Amino acid sequence: MPLDAICLGAVVHELNAALTGCRVEKVYQPDRDEIVLQTRGVGGAKRLLLSIAAGAPRAHFIEAARENPAAPPMFCMLMRKHVQGAKIAAISQPATERMFTIELDTNDEMGVPCKKRLMCELMGKHSNLVLCGEDGRVIDSLRRVDGDISGKRQVMPGLFYRMPPAQDKRDPFGLTGETLAALLREGDPEAALDRALLGLLLGFSPLLCREIAFRATGNVQQPLRELTEKDYRAIAQAFDAFCADVKGGRFSPTLLTRREDGAVFDFSCTPIAQYGDFLQTTVFDSFSALLAAFYEKKGKAERMARRTQDLRKTVQNARDRLARKIAAQQKELAQTHDRDKHKRIGDLITANLYQIEKGMNKVRAVDYYDETCPEVEITLDIRLTPQQNAQRYFKLYNKAKTAEQMLTVQLAQGQDELQYLDSVLALIEEAENERDLAQLREELTQTGVLSKKQTRNKRGQARPASAKPYHYRTSDGFDVFAGKNNLQNDLLTLKTALKSDIWFHTQKIHGSHVILAVDGREPTDQAMTEAAMIAAYHSKARTSSLVPVDYTPVRQVKKPAGAKPGMVIYHVYQTAYVTPDEAAIEKLRVE
Repeated sequence: MPLDAICLGAVVHELNAALTGCRVEKVYQPDRDEIVLQTRGVGGAKRLLLSIAAGAPRAHFIEAARENPAAPPMFCMLMRKHVQGAKIAAISQPATERMFTIELDTNDEMGVPCKKRLMCELMGKHSNLVLCGEDGRVIDSLRRVDGDISGKRQVMPGLFYRMPPAQDKRDPFGLTGETLAALLREGDPEAALDRALLGLLLGFSPLLCREIAFRATGNVQQPLRELTEKDYRAIAQAFDAFCADVKGGRFSPTLLTRREDGAVFDFSCTPIAQYGDFLQTTVFDSFSALLAAFYEKKGKAERMARRTQDLRKTVQNARDRLARKIAAQQKELAQTHDRDKHKRIGDLITANLYQIEKGMNKVRAVDYYDETCPEVEITLDIRLTPQQNAQRYFKLYNKAKTAEQMLTVQLAQGQDELQYLDSVLALIEEAENERDLAQLREELTQTGVLSKKQTRNKRGQARPASAKPYHYRTSDGFDVFAGKNNLQNDLLTLKTALKSDIWFHTQKIHGSHVILAVDGREPTDQAMTEAAMIAAYHSKARTSSLVPVDYTPVRQVKKPAGAKPGMVIYHVYQTAYVTPDEAAIEKLRVE
């Protein structure tokens, strides 16, 4: 669900208690839609994430530092100028609005104390961060809104800041339960109860409206015409009880997850009963922990998807272009299989030279290759002599024969290249940060997929050598390493691993090379199973069950001369069938 005004109020209450009096030490902008304020106060250092991503606007504390670009964006530089070193005076929320204000005590360019405000608007696709001066004018915003974008409200430097347009709904905390029930009685009798509540109450999300309807009637979509006086009294009581909890600060950070796969489904500031046993509820100690659990993993995947978009598009285009080339070559190769007919016609012309004269466009001859010796009609070129016509067909035969040999070689090379590009597309999904992407670009430059011009002067790229493979440790203490790209796969398998270590790879499925380091010990069944699960997880079959994983000692794995990065061969192996468990694998991860 989006972060509605009620839940945001609980978040703001938590942030205000934790950050009031703290100083802003650093300002970072790790992504185009995110600002991180590093603060320090009595409770120690904290990192506050402010995200205006359209699908996940939010504000909460984060534990780990984000990877930042080498050159900070312009808004980040402006924030450092005006906000860095400021003291947070208060964090407040306008009544039932999906926004809050961070009041900052700081100094202007002349060292005179002044106040500034950071307006955090968390309203879906209209989300924004706006820095305002003491006079109420906009200093700048993360997203500038001019007259071409919106005719109702502009957010541009120098303009006075105006609140977002108010919705035509009722303030829930200015209503009593009886007043709400009276408004519902006057509503559309065919409207469902939860939709009627959503149309009346400002700041309430569909989830909260359904929950109040469920607490009152046990049915979230009952039409208003079917409600009895008893139902209206129950709605009034449920609404009054909920508002009393909100006013009293009695919140419960609740996460809803699917029972079958543990995937996050929704979250709320109050216990949710409408789903019964279909969803599992988990109560967190804080809203920051709740929002981090709900958004962080999904947000990380979305950030990497944006960063890898150009690289993925380049590789996908190269892959599609190669696939079309292979299809054309296969069609051309199929045509060479009929080359014997050209030699046959050349032989027939040679055998019938006595009856052919220059200028004839066709001749009928006995086909002695056929047991029945039928007469066949042969097409001739009137510009050529009989001998030249025969040679023309022999040349067509030889050309097709040579083409078959060349196309067979080219198709084999093309198939290897296609498999390599498919493996790169799979490994792009494994990239976790800019260092991994830098090493992928380095690999693609070495193999000619990217030109040096495409990778030249890439600002913010880290050195490829700094990227490291995945490192896991099995339950019984064996180290397991998995490559993030084909260069790492080659390095692990051919350089780093000992000959006695165990090599794992999904069978006929693109994925990472996985090395189980035995260090002279006999690997346990548990270690082998967990290493196979890691290999299945770091492949295109990570969401499948009973994935076939081949394993063999490293000494059995060879790299053919001239093979693409990551391409190896092996003949002696065994196969295990495992189902990757993401939660179990993450527990084994070291780095």
